[in-house]
Amino acid sequence: MKKSLLIFLFGIFSSLTMYAQSTIVKGSVKDAVTSEPIPGVTITIEETQQTTTTDALGEFTFSSNVPLGEQVLRISKNGYTTKRYPIVVNEGRTVNITDMTLDIDVSDSVDLFTITLSDDELNDDTSAADNISGLLQSSQDIFQRTAAFEFSSSFFRVRGLDSENGSILLNGIEMNKVFDGRPQWSNWGGLNDVLRNQELTTGLTPSAYNFGGVLGTTNINLRASSYRKGARVTYSSSNRSYTNRLMASYASGLVKGGWAYTFMVGRRWGNEGFQDATLYDANSFFASIEKKINDKHSINFTSIYAPNRRGKSSPNTQEIYDLKGIKYNEYWGYLDGEKRNSRVKEVEEPILMLNHYWDISSKTSLNTNVAYQFGKLGNSRLDFSGGANPSPAYYQKLPSYFLADNDGPDYAGAYTAEQEFINDGQLDWNRIIDANLTNNINGDNAAYVLYEDRSDDKQITANTILSSELSQNILLNASVNYRKLKSENFGEIIDVLGSTVGALNVDAFDGYQFDAQNPDRSVGEGDKFRYNYNLHADIVSGYAQAQFKYNKVDFYVAGSLTSTQYQREGLWEHSRFAGDGSYGKGEKLSFTGFGAKGGFTYKITGKHLFDVNAGYITRAPSLRNTYSNSRENHNIVRGIEEEKVTSVDASYIFRSPIVKARLTGFYSKIEDANEVSFYYADGLSGFDIQDNETSAFVQEVLQGIDKRHIGAEFGIEAQVTPTIKLKGAASVGQYTYDNNPNLYLTSASFTSEDGSISYGEANLKDYKIAGGPQRAASIGFEYRDPDYWWFGATANFFSNAYLDINPLTRTENFYLDADGLPFNDYDEAIATELLKQEEFDDYMVVNLIGGKSWKIDDYYIGFFASVGNLLDKEYKTGGFEQGRNANYRELRDDTANPTRVFGPKYWYGRGTNYFVNVYFRF
Repeated sequence: MKKSLLIFLFGIFSSLTMYAQSTIVKGSVKDAVTSEPIPGVTITIEETQQTTTTDALGEFTFSSNVPLGEQVLRISKNGYTTKRYPIVVNEGRTVNITDMTLDIDVSDSVDLFTITLSDDELNDDTSAADNISGLLQSSQDIFQRTAAFEFSSSFFRVRGLDSENGSILLNGIEMNKVFDGRPQWSNWGGLNDVLRNQELTTGLTPSAYNFGGVLGTTNINLRASSYRKGARVTYSSSNRSYTNRLMASYASGLVKGGWAYTFMVGRRWGNEGFQDATLYDANSFFASIEKKINDKHSINFTSIYAPNRRGKSSPNTQEIYDLKGIKYNEYWGYLDGEKRNSRVKEVEEPILMLNHYWDISSKTSLNTNVAYQFGKLGNSRLDFSGGANPSPAYYQKLPSYFLADNDGPDYAGAYTAEQEFINDGQLDWNRIIDANLTNNINGDNAAYVLYEDRSDDKQITANTILSSELSQNILLNASVNYRKLKSENFGEIIDVLGSTVGALNVDAFDGYQFDAQNPDRSVGEGDKFRYNYNLHADIVSGYAQAQFKYNKVDFYVAGSLTSTQYQREGLWEHSRFAGDGSYGKGEKLSFTGFGAKGGFTYKITGKHLFDVNAGYITRAPSLRNTYSNSRENHNIVRGIEEEKVTSVDASYIFRSPIVKARLTGFYSKIEDANEVSFYYADGLSGFDIQDNETSAFVQEVLQGIDKRHIGAEFGIEAQVTPTIKLKGAASVGQYTYDNNPNLYLTSASFTSEDGSISYGEANLKDYKIAGGPQRAASIGFEYRDPDYWWFGATANFFSNAYLDINPLTRTENFYLDADGLPFNDYDEAIATELLKQEEFDDYMVVNLIGGKSWKIDDYYIGFFASVGNLLDKEYKTGGFEQGRNANYRELRDDTANPTRVFGPKYWYGRGTNYFVNVYFRF
């Protein structure tokens, strides 16, 4: 009996012991040459796709849901060659693989992607490619990479959404602008070598740093200790946005005393890119210094200074492209024998940040950050309040104007205009200066000045981010964030163009005083001009997220809460809105936003996964779309409220050592959005315009917009041989307006009390949302020779891209005469044809890339080149209807002309272009 009892107790004890023992896989990764630990290495168990990353000591641990039996660990990091290690996992045992090694990737293939993106493809003005540029090399997903590197030149938008729907973080600090919600990529442009350490989440999938948007989150890690030790010098040449680039960087790694340093300088320059006179002048400086105080605490200071100037290019009518080609740019002319562009964007906004990293325990960490960003953003333009429009492409200087003469076509005048435009067609700077010199003689103010629309921002951001492994299966992420912005907005004269008197600070169109407290004031270089006001924003937000990981299913839930306050402060009193309508502080606006999202991944097998994500977000409108005309008054958009975003996606994912593929269906709806636009309109109905005119410079407000985005994405890549990879991707979407929002115009020219005219509903439902092709596909291959040379080619197909429509022509204004009654000659069939949205032609673009790398002792030399649009295909990437023809009669008559006077304006993609890169790493 005793013997039986002992055996029974021994069995129970053994069982409890086995149960108590955890199955663990742990290890460390070192550099194969220096034997130094490598932080930030991604470790993946291929059977389950579980991943983790190495810490500052190069160590990692899997302690939950570890699969048993023969497994393969895949270890990877940008700049290193990926390796696979076979292991055997026994239940209740620990597998310890220390000192696994990674070799430096001699080919440095990551540059194939990061450098082929041009700065104008990251241009926030177009809001087209900036939302996918954040993907860079950080994504291992073939569709995301293809969208970023093949579709970007066609201004493709992932899921048809603007970049405000995604978050860009530097060291955990959000960099999206409060003004419009979009990242200002040029603030850290030219710093490719220090932007490689990225963590990307796509769509609504969980991020360890913030709640994110429906396009996901990209965090760029700038910690000095995260960079691979060594130095690098790079030279590049291109005909895209700049012609030359030179970069140099150095990283110390973690050295004695717990210090780490990373520095980088860069310069990009060129007199013009692909478009005429698009100058480029940019410098970049980066410094990151980290002090590891002890095993638990580390402090990192980072500074970024990337001043840049870039000449803009103009959208043009088809008439202009037919006469001058797709490189034509109306914004420039010769002055003293050199091309001078009147439209230059200048950005100079340094970033300073201090980060504290606290490893509270092996399972809990707290990251606290403070950042300060300041500086200026300016966009120059000509003011011609005292003279004729100097634009060489002004409609009265083109052949179409003479052919549309009310007395019949003036063929002689059209021919003369055509020849003058073909043979010159640029700004006449000398004539502009002569006009000002003539005014000097008469003591008159300048007819022309060059001024800059300025935004001088000062923003402080602080946050703290918690990450804690509550158990083997549960991970908690949470953060609290605060942002405070003061944005000074004003016009500033930068060149009086030969005038000694200066410009008159009065609205030449309506005669109103821009600064009523200082009327009829002449202003010169460096003086404020036209408008002067501040915008204030205070934003407090927080989020919490729980992730649950089990053998067959992973799932997560997350919630966020945001409080936003805006206020306008007028520093000048506009005489049209005298009193408290424009001067002093306006009403303080408050918005409350919240978000909820969740999702799961069901692991059918190690190779087959099913992933679902869904979320609902309410958010404050951007500053840009909150005030109807912030330059002149305090007025806010009528009925303004929080925007609502609903999104859901479902994916089937297949992963094997040879084939990786993903098929995703998605649906997103945006409700109660607002858009504010500025343009000159002809043919306005109503009696609220001064002197019974039908023309005015207006601010168009679309209020309560609903949009629907539905479609599917597919990506596949196959390593068919050790040297050949085939790849393909496609996106099929339908992005439309989902309601008929309200439209009203505001203008100082309107005589109503608040300076507005309402036009009721704009019939936009089911019109396509403009912004790049809604369908895109790519097929291609890569060949990588064991001797470190490679070659790749892709063919990319685009369709279903649409012209941006003018909402005003879809309101009652279109069919109402100036007396407010319908046109007596209105024809429904003709009107339907006039209001049909233009669809651009389908097109195909072929891109090539290739290169070679060498390792000489401990030095690495590499070269590669890419050719875009090999077949020199001309294609439209976007465009918009002009607002000059706002009613049926004017649009009908203009369309009936031999060549439209006010036809749509378009952007074209580049013709054949190249990029060449050489680097030396040591």
